[in-house]
Amino acid sequence: MDKRGQPQAQYRLDWVDVARGIGIIAVVIGHVWTRGPLRDAMYSFHMPLFFLLSGMLSRPQPVGAFTRRQIASQMRPYAAFLALLLIVEQIIEPLKGQRPIFRHWPDDLAPILLGGTWLPGPYIIFWFVPCLMIARILFNVALNRWPDPLDRRWALLLLPMLLFAYVLGWWTHASPLGLLSVPMAFLLLWVGAVWPRVPWHNRMILPLGALAVLGLGGVLPTLNMKVADYGWPLLSIGVAVATSLLIFRLSALIAPYAGPVATIGRASLVIMYLHVAVVHYLTPYMGKAVLLALALLLPFVAFHMIRVTPLRRIFL
Repeated sequence: MDKRGQPQAQYRLDWVDVARGIGIIAVVIGHVWTRGPLRDAMYSFHMPLFFLLSGMLSRPQPVGAFTRRQIASQMRPYAAFLALLLIVEQIIEPLKGQRPIFRHWPDDLAPILLGGTWLPGPYIIFWFVPCLMIARILFNVALNRWPDPLDRRWALLLLPMLLFAYVLGWWTHASPLGLLSVPMAFLLLWVGAVWPRVPWHNRMILPLGALAVLGLGGVLPTLNMKVADYGWPLLSIGVAVATSLLIFRLSALIAPYAGPVATIGRASLVIMYLHVAVVHYLTPYMGKAVLLALALLLPFVAFHMIRVTPLRRIFL
């Protein structure tokens, strides 16, 4: 119990939602401001934050059951939101006097099924969920073998995985279903799993803050995890980790007072899927600030509409 008599477990759940809320707001900002220092600041950490957070929540689970559950629970909403946006595109683009991105049927089924870098425009975020899912499945296999992420035997896997992540990124940007980024996502899951075992000391703020400033201030090359562009080897991804860890710490401190941010965090998956479409279709007609508000608000409303209907079994 904390000093207010509230269970600490509740605050732990709240801070996770707050962190997700901060993360998804950063993602939307990065897609509204598509160039410039604000975009670069968001890209310096926003996608690694979600992988780290997932790693922090990971526990060894039976491999077969976990794998089946991940595929069912993640790919069903993936397919549902993708189909929804494909239908929306066929309606909206002709109304604007333009042709849909996907208009050559059945030939366009191939890039749609490939996903990842084959999905442009309102679909560009769809790489993330399959990438996270596959990384989590692989990470769970390793966790079952070595439940302690500080076990020295992890080095036998992590060092080749690190090399593989950078070599793949230098070799190609083609990424079916976001699989190109799985090696780096796996490493971030491991860092996330290790972090709760590290006792927090306030003196950590200075080195973590110094690294975060390098990314937020645009000193270092930024990240684009979708195409496995990790900036400067180790340093740019280290900046992303440092920024994310500070956000986690901040989220834990403000969780009792950040209800609206936590509420956004609970809708983060729907916002992830839908916000790019809002930005894509409304950019010619809206200023950046209004566009940001709508890109958060409309998917947030959609989340609450879906959750009270039978559609929640498909989309959530």
